[in-house]
Amino acid sequence: MILSTLDWTIVGAYFAMSLAVGLWASKRAGKDTRSFFLAGQNMPWWLLGVSMVATTFSTDTPNLVTDLVRQNGVSGNWVWWAFLLTGMLTVFVYAKLWRRSGVLTDIEFYELRYSGKPAAFLRGFRALYLGLIFNVLVMGAVSLAAVKFGEIVLGMPGWLTLTIACSITLTYSALGGLKAVIITDFVQFTLAMVGSIWGMFYILGLPDIGGLSGLITHPNVTDKLALFPDFSDPNLWVPVLLVPLAVQWWASYYPGSEPGGGGYIAQRMFSAKDESNAVGATFLFNVAHYALRPWPWILIALSSLIIFPELADIQKAFPNLPADKLGHDVAYPAMLTLLPSGLLGLVAASLIAAFMSTMSTQLNLGASYLVNDFYHRFIKPDASEKHLVSAARMFTVISIILGGGLGLLLTSAGQAFTLLLMIGAGTGMIYILRWFWWRINAYTEILAMISSIIIAGYFNFADTGLEGWQKIVIGSLLTTIIWVAATYFTPPDDEETLRNFVKKVNPGGPGWAKFSDGVSAEPWPVPNGILSMLLACTAVYSILLGTGHLIYGHTGSGILICGLGVVALIGLFKTWK
Repeated sequence: MILSTLDWTIVGAYFAMSLAVGLWASKRAGKDTRSFFLAGQNMPWWLLGVSMVATTFSTDTPNLVTDLVRQNGVSGNWVWWAFLLTGMLTVFVYAKLWRRSGVLTDIEFYELRYSGKPAAFLRGFRALYLGLIFNVLVMGAVSLAAVKFGEIVLGMPGWLTLTIACSITLTYSALGGLKAVIITDFVQFTLAMVGSIWGMFYILGLPDIGGLSGLITHPNVTDKLALFPDFSDPNLWVPVLLVPLAVQWWASYYPGSEPGGGGYIAQRMFSAKDESNAVGATFLFNVAHYALRPWPWILIALSSLIIFPELADIQKAFPNLPADKLGHDVAYPAMLTLLPSGLLGLVAASLIAAFMSTMSTQLNLGASYLVNDFYHRFIKPDASEKHLVSAARMFTVISIILGGGLGLLLTSAGQAFTLLLMIGAGTGMIYILRWFWWRINAYTEILAMISSIIIAGYFNFADTGLEGWQKIVIGSLLTTIIWVAATYFTPPDDEETLRNFVKKVNPGGPGWAKFSDGVSAEPWPVPNGILSMLLACTAVYSILLGTGHLIYGHTGSGILICGLGVVALIGLFKTWK
């Protein structure tokens, strides 16, 4: 599919805007590392919240949703919908604690919370692990989707699509730092939402689809509509619903949904003006990510079952698509080729924007780890701020080369998603408990991280005969046993470090009672925070599922479920003060 001149003009205009923002923000970004990595720490909640949402919407996100819907039906999305639980826990419990810590990165937190050489080792190792290995894997997954998008929609070789998009992303990220990333995120999110919703309406109006009623009554689609898996078949509901809701949300370290907050979510919270803006931004992100965005992607994915019911139909329509890139996830970009000139350009620009949004965030975040927590901490502690900004720009270049290169090697969005879940399986509870139990120490995290990597490597490369969800559960259980034992058999952190941590962050609760001398007493916020989390999750899930019922034509139940969401919101605003 070759884009028209109008389509390329729209795409080119977006590229020019991104470069202009990078140039505009470059002067302030180059002043010091806090300007480059935290945008001067004066960002408002609404801009940060939109930035978080834009970052989670990459080119691979609708591809992943399409993969899940085509193979497991709409209910297959519970594998990521379950992460709302950890997201809302971050909003109501952890956001203000992160903001109080005053650190530049969530990895710097290690030497605030833990003591001695183990804390220093953990900080340095984690900086390299997240800044290079994990971060590059995330960018590789994102780049894979851009490769498939370029092959199908743009009619360009995948490597060329990556080269152009990565070059522009690199330019404005390296010049403007996080401020350029956040501002372009706002434009990217607007483009992405307009493109996905407009594209959805056009596709539903195609003669082959026959509108919404034609879609939901089509025989290719009817068995994919259920919002919950078949509870009579454990092979369906256990991996799709039970494991994500019972284990995955707290056990796995997944980008954007880290238990206890972390990664680019923590970075955005550090960038906020104050605690209330940090909390507000994270709340907006979770509402928009789970309640507002999924349905346009889901409806296009369902429509693809009519146009391209089998993989062979996609292969026939796109004979030049490499065999190792053919999968159910490419049905989404395949559907976009049905859009008319102009709209296709808008949607193409929105998906390129989604790619650039996620890549730019990962570039800035990865550079912050490598510069602040490894290079400055261990290699050149006396470096000037100007030198550190230059180092950050150099690491940005290295990261994008590695991430883009990995994208050419991966084959499936689902493959990358499962691998990311496996690598962090079992470590999540540490990131939750370390705020509220003094006995968690640096050895706990070191052994958990090493064991998680070894276990994930074994399950991914050994022929165990286990399903993906079984690997996650068993991996989580084994890793948890190891780190709990390590906590009790290794020495605790020194009391001075623990007292200083309580004095600065004031997490409260019985887990810190022996170190709270001299710290002003305030009601422990966790019980109220958990209640707020439950109400918020009820509200968001009700809106998400109620919207589904309304789309399916079940007006009565749709209104009832949405009404439950409104009641939960009222309760939330009374509880959360």
